[in-house]
This record gives sequence, C-alpha cells and structure tokens, in this order.
Amino acid sequence: MKFLDLAKVYIRSGSGGNGCTSFRREKYIEYGGPDGGDGGKGGDVWAEAVEGLNTLIDFRYQQHFFAKNGRPGQGSQKTGAGGDDIVLKVPVGTEILDGDQETVIADLTHVGERVLLAKGGNGGFGNLHFKTSRNQAPRRANPGMEGVERTLWLRLKLIADVGLLGLPNAGKSTFLAATSNARPKIADYPFTTLHPNLGVVGVDDHEFVCADIPGLIEGAHEGRGIGDRFLGHVERCAVLLHLVDGTSEDVAQDWQTIIHELEAYGGPLASKPRITALNKIDALDEDERAERRTALETVAGPVMMMSGVSREGLTDVLRATYRAIIANRKAEREAKEDPQPWRP
Repeated sequence: MKFLDLAKVYIRSGSGGNGCTSFRREKYIEYGGPDGGDGGKGGDVWAEAVEGLNTLIDFRYQQHFFAKNGRPGQGSQKTGAGGDDIVLKVPVGTEILDGDQETVIADLTHVGERVLLAKGGNGGFGNLHFKTSRNQAPRRANPGMEGVERTLWLRLKLIADVGLLGLPNAGKSTFLAATSNARPKIADYPFTTLHPNLGVVGVDDHEFVCADIPGLIEGAHEGRGIGDRFLGHVERCAVLLHLVDGTSEDVAQDWQTIIHELEAYGGPLASKPRITALNKIDALDEDERAERRTALETVAGPVMMMSGVSREGLTDVLRATYRAIIANRKAEREAKEDPQPWRP
C-alpha cells in the first residue's frame, strides 16, 4: 500500500428540503385547512478516526464527498425524509486543516473520535407551521437552507513513542529492522527511506512504537533533499533518538546539521527530550571510537555507543529510550492534572 500523508478533499453537506404548501380538501370532511409538511434536514459531513488505517491513500482516488439533500415536505402533514450523513474515515493521528493549510479544525488522536465538518441545512417550514387564529389559510412555505461547502486538507501525523532522526545513511532503517519486525528498505546509498516506517520495539518485556522518517540534510527546511515535511510524523513522539554515523569525518557537524533543521522547522520539536547515539561503531577501532565520542560529546552532551549491525550497545540504548519515554509521559500527565494557576 502506498503511503500518503497529505490529501485535499472537497465536502458539501446536504441542503434542507423545501416546505410544502398544501390544503386538505375532502368531501364530507368537516375540517380542512393547511396541511403542508416541513422539509427534511440535509445530511451532515463527519470525520472519524478508525483502526486499521495508516495512510490517506484512499483520498487520492476520491476527493469529493457530498451528503444527501433532505426531501421536500408533502401534504397530509408529511415531513420530508432527512438526507443521509457521510463519514470520512481517516487514520488515527489525522489533522484536519482549513483551505489555508494553517487553521487546524480538528486533531483526531483516538480511535472513535468524531468531528462535524459541515452541518446539513435545516428543512423549510410547510404552510401548516404558519397557521394562526388570524391566518387560518396561509399560502407560504419556507425553502430549505443551503448546505455548507468547504475545501479541507487532511494531514497525517503518525503516532509513535520514539522518533528516529539523522542524516541519510545514519543507520536509522537498520536500527528499526534490528529491533522490531519492521522491514524497511536498507541500501548503501542516501535517501533509501522515502516514506515513514513504524515498528514495535521490545526490551525487557516492555514495548514501544518507533517511527523512522527519511533522512534530513542541510537546507531541508528550504526544500533540499526530501525536505522536512516528514518531521510532522515525529511531533507527537515522547522522545527523539538521534543517530549519528560514527564513520563520518565530522560527527559534531553532522549533529549540528540536524539540530539546525529542527530549530528551523519550529514548534516544540527542537525542545523534545533527545537521546544521542553514535552508530556504526562496529566499523571503528578503539582509538577511533574514543575520538569520535569525545568530538560528539563536546556539542551534544552525553553520547551512547551502538551498532545496529552487530547489535553492540543496542540493548542499553533501548533501555535508556524506554526510561525517557516513561519520564516524559509522566510529566505530561502531571502537567494536565495540575495546570498552572491563572494570572492576570
């Protein structure tokens, strides 16, 4: 299945049915008068987060979603039938944006979450509604209200506990393949990963979800390489695991390149908890390991050593990552339970 994380859709709710102007005229019936019914309500347009989806590819082949109109009222005080609603089923983690691609209408982060995108028009009143003691034979009825038409953008942000960061060929896909059942494409050339991959990683009877995104290069925020649009998939992560290629000539510069792109991307991403790991140490001797680690620690602080190929140091990195996830989730819960007092 092809991965798609951005889609444009056109929606329209149903219009309400027109009210009916009708009079009851039957032979031998003593009481006649107006009996026109109201029009039916137009259908609504909803969005719902469902299980089993991890891409927006369905919206590549269908972009228009129109709810049914309400039926008009009829004589004998018959109200028109309401129009059927229409539901856009989207993956968990989908943001719904207005046509400007900036205004967030809803963020569906839980299964079963629903949001009303366009309300159907109300049905018009029939002439029975306008009957009074002074106007016992009204000849007016209201038309139904028009439906709402909108252009929306759907943007998927994967929900994971850990996000992998690094330059192309830093070993992110190898790490994911070595620690989970995910099988991302692995090759010895840059930009092997073209779309995000998810894997369930286990360590010491604990599990967490890890997201691997395409590598960043200098100038990614300006559109170079694949760009930085995939960074949205790690915005929801509790921890960022930054892998640095230990075989690089300047590991400190590689680390700074990624940090600069995170800062240029904006938002809370640059301030998220981050674990730095020097990868591919299986290709280094002891002197080179010490030299690269010292150079990286001068700019990044504490650095862990690991190899996705030989699995050296891998368990320690996973344990540290899991501890960071637990600490971050706990801090988030405490912040929600104990909000800051209001100040003028």
